[in-house]
Amino acid sequence: MPHEPQPQPPDELDAEAVRTWSSLALAALGRAREDIDAINVYPVADADTGTNLYLTAESADRALTAAFEDEALATSGTSLAGAVRAYARGALIGARGNSGTILAQLLRGVADVLGDEPAGREPGRLLAEALTRAAQEAYEAVAHPVEGTMLTVAAAAARAGETAGTAAGTAADVARAAYDAARAALAETPGQLAALGRAGVVDAGGCGLVAVLGALWQALSGQEPAAEPVRGRAVPVPQTPEPCAQEQDGPAYEVIYLLEASEAAVAELRARLDGLGDSLVVVGGDGLWNVHVHVDDPGAAVEAGVVAGRPYRIRITHFGDERRRGRGERAQRAVVAVVPGEGLAVLCGEAGATTVLAPPGEVPAVAELVDAIRRAHAREVVLLPGGAELRAAAAAAAEQARADGVRVAVIPTRSAVQGLAALAVHDPDGSFDEDVVAMTAAAGATRYAELAVAERQSFTSAGICQAGDVLGLIDGDVAVIGAGLTETAEAVLERMLGSGGELVTLVLGPEVPDALAERLEAYVQHGHLAVDTVTYRGGRYSAPLLIGVE
Repeated sequence: MPHEPQPQPPDELDAEAVRTWSSLALAALGRAREDIDAINVYPVADADTGTNLYLTAESADRALTAAFEDEALATSGTSLAGAVRAYARGALIGARGNSGTILAQLLRGVADVLGDEPAGREPGRLLAEALTRAAQEAYEAVAHPVEGTMLTVAAAAARAGETAGTAAGTAADVARAAYDAARAALAETPGQLAALGRAGVVDAGGCGLVAVLGALWQALSGQEPAAEPVRGRAVPVPQTPEPCAQEQDGPAYEVIYLLEASEAAVAELRARLDGLGDSLVVVGGDGLWNVHVHVDDPGAAVEAGVVAGRPYRIRITHFGDERRRGRGERAQRAVVAVVPGEGLAVLCGEAGATTVLAPPGEVPAVAELVDAIRRAHAREVVLLPGGAELRAAAAAAAEQARADGVRVAVIPTRSAVQGLAALAVHDPDGSFDEDVVAMTAAAGATRYAELAVAERQSFTSAGICQAGDVLGLIDGDVAVIGAGLTETAEAVLERMLGSGGELVTLVLGPEVPDALAERLEAYVQHGHLAVDTVTYRGGRYSAPLLIGVE
């Protein structure tokens, strides 16, 4: 059950206050989400800042709720330190977009102070110090801080909180001072950032931060803000004759991933990513980081993460024409593809799809698929699940998205190569029904195979295999058992091409040499002159070899 927010005594800064703050902040961002999306023009006018902030806060709230439930089983309750650390970690893990990533670092700054629970400190002074640390760490996390953004709002809130804390104010007094200062700073953002002034709006990320700080004051005082923190343009701002933000040139992709790496490796990663794109924000610490960057080469951004450590939960979003669509206007149609390897994620992303990485054997959560549909930011979405075991989750995500007004069609792809075939014939300018039919037909006309290495002795439809044998699965069933990858692949290809084909697609795993692809291409050309072959790198997590025959 959702936590019912309870007002706190005026100077009580404890775990229950954090829990109440989280619930109120999530509710406030939920109410303001569409309004914030509608005024999102910087750094990219893709109308998703409100959604990103809400999803980040939702992840933080889930982690905090889980911490309370876990602590309740083991001890008599959750400490302030445990609560703020869980809250910040949940935001870090689930951070979405530029604004959500900065919010995660703000919460980490709060946790760095409150997580120590210094004995004998006055709650007001402690909270003021936490807000100051939060603003400092947020600025440090952004490669090139820009004034007129939520960073400016956070700094103003911190300064006001510091003044109230120095004057021996209560925690509620500090929160109220920070909230009032944040609202005032928000009103000034159009005069600080040209993109906002041209559009006649205040900063969208700053709007979300005002909502979060209003929730903090309400949690500590029991008093509801006099007005909704954000509603539409939030405050009157002067408009120039230009009706909307001008078209911005910039990178075409947003890349986000969690990264397990050392601080030294992350320092090198920052420098490398800074040379690849913009809007670089790297937040976290203690071995876990959330990396956000806008680039033209998403593969290079992911590869930089591989060099630094272990990246996972990789999300690549193609901005497409969103930066030219003005405030809040959705694209007509988009594709969301679930893929089993990093290389495939980059390949599909470059083709314009929003991707979800799901290594073999893993099924993405329904919430992750719903998030991908939201990130696609379109009225119509074609969802390619990429595996039979993913269909239930895809169907559930589609139902949730339909409830939000998005038209979703799930194409029953059973392999990544079927998804590639469907994506190749995708026509965003045609009718939705015709596009779905064409993509379904292309996927259905593609036979698929996968090569895997047997982990143990077992019975298969092709006989008994031993540990270490190479298994050739055609359309999901073991058809060939071989001693090596090359001969097994050739046997699989011969069977598949025996019933005809015009195009062979090879997707190589991370440790498979290019020589294998060259040999298989020669094998196909020698025996089937009219058949073309294309080869891709599946990247980390993908199977040793995927084969598609169309």
